[in-house]
Amino acid sequence: MRLAHGPVSAMDVELCEAVAAQFRALVADPARAVVLTGTGRSFSAGADLRRFVAEGEPYARRFLPALDAMFRAVFDLAKPVVAAVNGHAIAGGCVLAACADVTLMAEGKGRIGVPELRVGVPFPRSAMEVVRYAVGDVAARRLMLGAQTYAVAQVHALGLVDGVVAPELLLGQAVERARALAADVPADTFAFTKQQLRRDARERMDRYADEDDATAALWVRRATDGWTAAYLESVTGK
Repeated sequence: MRLAHGPVSAMDVELCEAVAAQFRALVADPARAVVLTGTGRSFSAGADLRRFVAEGEPYARRFLPALDAMFRAVFDLAKPVVAAVNGHAIAGGCVLAACADVTLMAEGKGRIGVPELRVGVPFPRSAMEVVRYAVGDVAARRLMLGAQTYAVAQVHALGLVDGVVAPELLLGQAVERARALAADVPADTFAFTKQQLRRDARERMDRYADEDDATAALWVRRATDGWTAAYLESVTGK
């Protein structure tokens, strides 16, 4: 499955809904494993902040449930999922990659990380739990509160990826890993074990659903108070 949504596959309502629908469909699909990758120099640059700022509160209130549903659909798929991170994986792009069972990243200039706090917005609970599951509590705290992006040379030590490979080998190695996960373990045993491993994270996503209104309120505030617009200008010059 390849993300190909504009120049950097920025996440908007439509992309989130499309990815969620595809992963839900994979539950009954005969495919035994999934490789998720991007296009060009980006896996995904995260939320479409230009649209978020331009359309304000009505858009924010549509986008957050769609983002949450996408993360949950990918995280919950009982089949092996391998992320082939071909370039930048920023914010939601990093979280999406972390939903996978195995994450491989291409050597090069791509950066990865979760700078949401610099954008001025809090993590939806699903995103926070995905990051915690992927790297552990201590690393998650450092990544989330540090709000930085990291070069490829740093990401393996941070736990964000399972391997760094040459760009021309990325997709082939990702497919190989996915096939091995599907072939070497009975599908029902893999699915049950994956559910066991992710159960605590999934239960916390549901347990703290009462945060949703406060999360949305802060996103709405940032859409209108100029903070996110100023951040966007600082990183794009526009």
